Amino acid sequence: MLLTMNQMLSVAHKNKFAVGSYNVSNNELLRAIIETAEEKKSPAIIQIHPNELDLVGDAFVAYAREAAKKASVPVVIHQDHCGTIEGTLRAIRNGYTSVMIDGSHLSFEENIELTKEAVKIAHSVGVSVEAELGTIGENIGSSEGGAAEILYTDPEQAKEFVERTNCDTLAVAIGTSHGFYPKTLKPEIQLDRLEAINRQVSIPLVLHGGSDNPDEDIRNSTKYGISKINLSSDMKRGFFNQLRETLAKNPDDFEPDVLFPKANEAAKEVLRYKMDLFGSTNKASLYKLGELGSALTK
Repeated sequence: MLLTMNQMLSVAHKNKFAVGSYNVSNNELLRAIIETAEEKKSPAIIQIHPNELDLVGDAFVAYAREAAKKASVPVVIHQDHCGTIEGTLRAIRNGYTSVMIDGSHLSFEENIELTKEAVKIAHSVGVSVEAELGTIGENIGSSEGGAAEILYTDPEQAKEFVERTNCDTLAVAIGTSHGFYPKTLKPEIQLDRLEAINRQVSIPLVLHGGSDNPDEDIRNSTKYGISKINLSSDMKRGFFNQLRETLAKNPDDFEPDVLFPKANEAAKEVLRYKMDLFGSTNKASLYKLGELGSALTK
């Protein structure tokens, strides 16, 4: 069942759980996510970063949409970090049901103007918009980008930003980073800051950098408005570490049906755990089309 992000997160926000937004860069990961979501009776978000889209090509989005429409659970097709209107238009034309416009590295006023333009375009065709205020850090093993220094989201600015842009969801900076933390650096999520932001804004909040953080912090974040949690590195590490092991044991095998199954299962193991952690397991039954409005099936 293919939904917009508004449809997806309105339910999650009301019921205080988060939906995992999983980065996809090939067919194996796409299938692993949807099959695990169906197994766990969990909603899921298929997330494609512009870097990943350049890798898989525009036609891959059509394949992802078809898989989402045939899924027995709610699924959103979302564009991850994109900083341009041109990229936003590309995503909409490709059939994403949600886009992220990332002006977090701009000044406050420039971020607002960029986000307002993206919102005007996307809302005109029924596509949801995620924006970002503050900056997410960047660690080892991520190609998604990030900032050398985290700029934390100010709660009062968050209120003004949401009111002026009319964005549907807001990614907030509370101490997380993309990728894996080096052994010398421990993640420090500021839940008190998140709680203050949640008091100021009424829309669903987004946590980027969901990998390699303490489970307790991730679980507690859903109490304070986090309704979408981005996850990439943990899932991909499970998949590719197992693939490396399989390749080492089978150096003369070149058939995908020999090499990929164990890697797929390794990714699924991570996904099962994360869906439980985010609280989305067994929540698919909360999504009733009569209450959500029409799903996007065209």
